[in-house]
Formats: sequence, structure tokens, C-alpha cells
Amino acid sequence: MSNNYSMSRTDTFSFAHFVVRFIIAAIVLGITAFFTPGFTIAGIVPLIIGSVVIALLDFLILKISGVNANAFGRGFTGFILSAVIIYVTQFFVAGYNVSLWGALIGALVYGVVDAVIPGKGTL
Repeated sequence: MSNNYSMSRTDTFSFAHFVVRFIIAAIVLGITAFFTPGFTIAGIVPLIIGSVVIALLDFLILKISGVNANAFGRGFTGFILSAVIIYVTQFFVAGYNVSLWGALIGALVYGVVDAVIPGKGTL
């Protein structure tokens, strides 16, 4: 009986962790767009949808290639993948616009802001 209780607590914990990481990712994306020339997000809805698309693209690339698109965690390859994900997201989200240079600068800014804002550890 206690085993079932423990399992439901773990499920709740992982869902709460996902929600917190999603909120933090949306905040980081908004800060990145604000500080990056050539990168605009026209409101909260494109910001939320953009965060979902970025998370999905990152997940797909990780599953297909095994490379994590993190500007600082995987060196040059992660940085380029991060910029590509930021750039490609504009084709899926209305109100999300980024130039090629904006994507490159945005990948750098996203990596810096993501490293500074807490939330990667356990809850």
C-alpha cells in the first residue's frame, strides 16, 4: 500500500517539476527576446506556444541524435543546435520572429540567462 502512495507522490513530483521548468523556460525565452536584437515575441500567447515548440524540438533532437541543445552544456554543437531551434520555431508560431543573427545571439543570451535563473535542480 505504501508503495502505491510513493509512486503517486513521484508522479506528482515529476509533473510539478515539469510545470516549474516550463514556466522558467518561458521566462527565459521572454528575457532572451527582450535583450536580443532581431528577436521579437508579440505577446504572451506566442511566448507560451514558442516555449512548447522549443521544448518539443529540443526533445526530438535529443531523442534522434542524442545531442542536447544547450548553449553551454554541449559546446559548439549545442550552441548551433540551440540557435537552429530558436530560428526554426518562428515557422511554427505566429508572432514569433527572429533573424539568423538574432537566433545566434539569442542562443547565447538564452544560455546565459538559463544558467543564472534557478530551477534546474530538484524541487
